[in-house]
Amino acid sequence: MRSHVLATIAVVATSMALVGCATLQRTVEVQSDLDSLTKSGGAVGSIATLDDNSTTTVLTSGVPHQTNGDSIGPRYRVRIAGVTKTLTAALVLQLVAEDKVDLAAPVEHYLPGLLPSNTITVRHLLQHRSGLAEFAGEPNADEWVAANENRTLTPADTVAIAVSKPAQFEPGSAFRYTDTNYIVLGMLVEGVTGRSYADELRTRILEPLKLEDTYLPPPGERDIRGEHMTGYADLPGGRTDVSRIEPSIPWSAGALVSTGKDLNTFWRALLSGNIVPENELTEMTTPQAGTTEAEGLGYGLGVGSTELPCGVTYIGHSSGIDGYYTLSGATEDRAYTVTLTSAPKEQPDIVAMLSHALCP
Repeated sequence: MRSHVLATIAVVATSMALVGCATLQRTVEVQSDLDSLTKSGGAVGSIATLDDNSTTTVLTSGVPHQTNGDSIGPRYRVRIAGVTKTLTAALVLQLVAEDKVDLAAPVEHYLPGLLPSNTITVRHLLQHRSGLAEFAGEPNADEWVAANENRTLTPADTVAIAVSKPAQFEPGSAFRYTDTNYIVLGMLVEGVTGRSYADELRTRILEPLKLEDTYLPPPGERDIRGEHMTGYADLPGGRTDVSRIEPSIPWSAGALVSTGKDLNTFWRALLSGNIVPENELTEMTTPQAGTTEAEGLGYGLGVGSTELPCGVTYIGHSSGIDGYYTLSGATEDRAYTVTLTSAPKEQPDIVAMLSHALCP
């Protein structure tokens, strides 16, 4: 695999003057991180997008498709997995700001009869404190298998799988990251607005921010549109292209397709208060006690938060889906998104990667 350094890489600009948008040290460190992930870490390809509010730089390593030696383009799309949850949370918090949803209200108030407990609140879902069982990973809810079998699932189908299993804990008593929570939130958006989740996402976030490379694939649309990076997984038969999935299964919890440029634009707008109003944004970005995950992030409402060693606060999200792992977020001054197109052999040092990209 080849790495493509800044001199030859994709720089989102019409002028090579943008090469100076990151310090040389930052560029060298981020490029080194990417090369480590592909050359020794086992990933087929990686792409990082850095943004300092005025300029955007894209660094890559490896190849977009294992079958050829093409270079990775700056606007190659990827599946962003659970980063989708942040956009779903933003939609719900907009409805909260509009007094259409109460965070403390039981989900039963908005979606009667859907859940087995009438004590699960909207806030519980956003915080992953509902106790609902996980549907993801069940044999009939595997998005790659479903695509190969030409099957779709409705959100109600996936929730039914979850509620057929015992609860993980009493609502509000613990934290456990669970896709089921954000499928229910997608249904909540539809129930409250009377419009599809896809329409609300498009009109409230994607179109206002001009996120032209971001979209929610409809049920049955299993291929990624346009130029994109192929996702791979190591299966019993060897390394396999798993980028073709059934999007109706992860849906509002993880089905979005996007680019680093679009995601960085989203994070800048979010943290600037241009998507979610100040009061709701404060609660969204304040980590709960006892929610630190493997990446070292404390979870708020659809986002993680941590203080980097240099003292700046990072707000973001990370997640994986078949063939793709994405880490995306921002500080007050910079935004950073990186995607790998196969799982690395070992968990990368996330805090170090964030520090290299985002510390002054």
